[in-house]
Amino acid sequence: MTEPAGAADRTIAAGTGPPARKPRILAVDAARCLALIGMMGVHVLPEVNFKDEPTLTWMLFAGRASALFALLAGVSLAFSSGGTRRLTGRPLAAARTGVAVRAVVIMAIGLLLGYADPGVDIILAFYGAMFLLAVPLLGLRPRTLAILAAVFALAGPVLLLALRPLLPVPDNDNPTFSTLAEDPFLSLGQLLFTGGYPAVPWMAYMCAGLASGRMDLRSRRTTVLLLGFGFVLAAGCWLVSGLLLSVVEDLSAGEIVRLLVDGYDPDISEDSWWWLIAASPYSSMPLELLHTIGTAMIALGTLLAAGRHLHQVLAVLAPAGSMTLTLYSAHLLFLATGMLGARPFESFGLQVGAALVAGVLWRNLAGAGPLERLVSAASNQARNRVAGGDSP
Repeated sequence: MTEPAGAADRTIAAGTGPPARKPRILAVDAARCLALIGMMGVHVLPEVNFKDEPTLTWMLFAGRASALFALLAGVSLAFSSGGTRRLTGRPLAAARTGVAVRAVVIMAIGLLLGYADPGVDIILAFYGAMFLLAVPLLGLRPRTLAILAAVFALAGPVLLLALRPLLPVPDNDNPTFSTLAEDPFLSLGQLLFTGGYPAVPWMAYMCAGLASGRMDLRSRRTTVLLLGFGFVLAAGCWLVSGLLLSVVEDLSAGEIVRLLVDGYDPDISEDSWWWLIAASPYSSMPLELLHTIGTAMIALGTLLAAGRHLHQVLAVLAPAGSMTLTLYSAHLLFLATGMLGARPFESFGLQVGAALVAGVLWRNLAGAGPLERLVSAASNQARNRVAGGDSP
């Protein structure tokens, strides 16, 4: 579902689009909002209940919300580099320059937020690293990008396990400018392999998003393709992981479910090569990456389908989804204050409500979010210089 032709803001994705004006796809913004809410839930709400069982929030969003966030980043990059029409020549070089500058600015924001120490892994610096790795891929065809997504999902974790014993272990979960200056090699290893969102295996999400964004997201055929292929990936990878764990590790059904849902198993080390068969949340292993690519496709496809009949619902979610960089940063700063730390449900409700209301108000009164405006200004300025002052 798109905004009406007279809508004030027609950039393709907040802070990412070229100067050319095109209608927004509200379902993409709504999906981005859903990812933000999911990440808030994982950060704030309990992981287990009083029976020591995974909570509904954890089962729905652990590993999946951040995967959706990353896949949608690839969709936005596809939009900002021509959408269904691949760019070549100078326009492609201009788009690549804009994305590279955008990556650096987002990484800088992430490194700055690291000083706040919110108590959770911050995705933004890793996000910036993924954007830089995606720069050479912007001119590729959807089929090539889909193949690369599979290659990163399969080979990235193997490389991660091979290099993990050789790379230094960072003292902090979140890199900062200080850690980057003190030990660039350690920070680079953290961003690419050893951190909470390792950029090399997570490029599977970026490539899958780029491939999705190269398709016509307004067509029913694309919606059906996303839903069908997403379901096959999500269900198939869980099934394969469960069967392999049953045969190779001789785990019971209950142990397999707990490992797939919660990531808990005392008998399988995360440094073991057997970890490759586990589709556990945040493992960044092949079956987990492919499973969460599938769930991200399902989420996007569902919202694309719902947008044809539930425009009002998307209209509520989309404004916050168009300024997730600003709202995600505000969420981290709120966590850093420690306010309502002992009252997770009140904290979650307050933050989600504030994000939705702030999104609607800011969008109507000021347009793009403040951090989105900053990123867009830097990216478009660099892009236009390479393009010779003309938008591609």
